[in-house]
Amino acid sequence: MLIDHFIEDFSKTFSDLSTSEPWNITNDLKNTIEKMILNLGDDYIIQDNIAIHKSATIENNVTIKKPAIIGENCYIGANAYFREGVYLDQSVKIGPGCEIKNSIICSGTAIAHFNYIGNSIIGRNINFEAGSIAANHYNERANKKISVLYDNKIIETNSDKFGSLVGDNSRIGANAVLSPGTILVKNSIVKRLELVEQVVPE
Repeated sequence: MLIDHFIEDFSKTFSDLSTSEPWNITNDLKNTIEKMILNLGDDYIIQDNIAIHKSATIENNVTIKKPAIIGENCYIGANAYFREGVYLDQSVKIGPGCEIKNSIICSGTAIAHFNYIGNSIIGRNINFEAGSIAANHYNERANKKISVLYDNKIIETNSDKFGSLVGDNSRIGANAVLSPGTILVKNSIVKRLELVEQVVPE
């Protein structure tokens, strides 16, 4: 599952990860971000493993837990909460009240407001409307391990924490839910209030 098929030039930014499975990338994202911070230039303000580009705008009461990289021209709305390893590429917009955990969000993407993105890789120029969720854990199932559907085959991740891989230029409608293990190709459209559950247990 080459992530470059979903996200253009992903391998240019994450060259060591381009052939890794997305759930392995998000599970180890904290270590990856810590290594990337070591190679950032002086256009970033770096403090305690949190790197924020000097052009980024961060509104009041934003919580950013280490490690994190906030890229060029990013905007983070008031009361957003970043947990356990977040990477924002250029010109990403995170609206007020969003929570992001262990996720990569690529350039030009907008996460509107009151969204949750967990253990996910979100491509370029994607729009999440208000209240839409990329869930990362099966609270309701006895078996918490997450399976994904790719190329008409079910793949066992052997992980109990993985959200979504969302291809470039996709649109996620307001209050939609991407169930754990959702894989969306480029230009996907998820309707408002839609539930995406690609692998349903027997």
